Amino acid sequence: MSPHDEGKIKQALSKYQNPDVTKSQILNVLSMYIGLQYEIESFVFADGTRKELINLQGTIPVTYKGVCYNIPISIWLMDTHPNNAPICYVKPTADMNIKSSMYVDHNGKIYLPYLHDWLPHTSDLLGLIQVMIVTFGEQPPVYAKRRNEQQVNTMAYPIQPFMPVPNSGSTGTSSGFMPYPPMSQYGSGNNIYPPYPPSVTSSMPYPSYGMYQGGASNYPGQGHSGSYPYPPATQPSPTISGNSGGSSGTITEEHIRASLLSAVEDKLRRRLREQFSQLQAELETLRRTQQELTSGSAYLSELFDKLNKEKAELEKNTIILQDKETELEKEIAKLSDNQSIDVDEAVTTIAPLYKQMLNAFAEEAATEDAIYYLAEGLRSGIIDLDVFLKQVRQLSRRQFMLRALMQRCRQKAGLAG
Repeated sequence: MSPHDEGKIKQALSKYQNPDVTKSQILNVLSMYIGLQYEIESFVFADGTRKELINLQGTIPVTYKGVCYNIPISIWLMDTHPNNAPICYVKPTADMNIKSSMYVDHNGKIYLPYLHDWLPHTSDLLGLIQVMIVTFGEQPPVYAKRRNEQQVNTMAYPIQPFMPVPNSGSTGTSSGFMPYPPMSQYGSGNNIYPPYPPSVTSSMPYPSYGMYQGGASNYPGQGHSGSYPYPPATQPSPTISGNSGGSSGTITEEHIRASLLSAVEDKLRRRLREQFSQLQAELETLRRTQQELTSGSAYLSELFDKLNKEKAELEKNTIILQDKETELEKEIAKLSDNQSIDVDEAVTTIAPLYKQMLNAFAEEAATEDAIYYLAEGLRSGIIDLDVFLKQVRQLSRRQFMLRALMQRCRQKAGLAG
């Protein structure tokens, strides 16, 4: 890719939340798959809003039954990429139809486990396309439209691997199935779809993402590798040879009956296999849902127990608060009655050490007040300097001893210094 194209991509990603990561993934995809190209187009969401988004469109190589085909797809990158998964579609051309399945709906929208379990830091566009290649290799998303003129092979057992096409409306033993063009008519390498006709799975409802919340191993194995094509009944009316041995080039009623029985048996076997796979996937989903419900029930029980404990603790604290409130109301009533309060009883200690520290603090505060008033007396001329210095020296010595005592008490009590 030229630097000019990289510049255009960078400019187109100017409104994206993670332009560097998105640009790196786009360049990796375009360098790996040359059939894809990028466009800046307007995407219309379900609510009618429009956004200019990057659209990777083109073809990806898919190998189906040993032959490589190019499947047309379209990948829309959200402006929050890679935080949100892209929106992917199969874009059939004029000569093909969409084959509905659990992975592609009738509108061509792609549903994959990789998209449902998209993780911003581990999922990327390259991995998404590789998952598409593997999935479409097992169950192609498109098939060729019926052609009005088909070449009818009159051989009893044709060599070409015809695929059965369901017959609607007609009856009779000779028109139960119409031959479909063999793969050899489409070539390989540059074809954009395999010649795969609609089968029973086209009428199956495709599940939503919620059905596949596990990994890729939970998906039912689809595909038709176990069913082999069978020879179609030929159009000419059956003839019975006149001699006992019969003619070697004539189709008898036994041949037609054997062909029809083989077709019905193969169709029933394929339908049973698909129904079994679908039921197995639904059973796995139900088991996973049961596990989630069980774990959710255990979590809710634990949460209820925790809430009950917190409720009991809250009720206990409420009772204590009510008692304190009653006690406070009594004290307020005493103050309102102008009752005398004993200062020594107003403050009580719970240990002798605390009482000693309280007394030392009170005495130290009184000493400091005494020193202050001595200084005031000296300034006013009430006492002389000699008396002031003598008294201050004694009081300061006492104050020092009291402060040392308080420091020692605080250390013994484990209080901060």
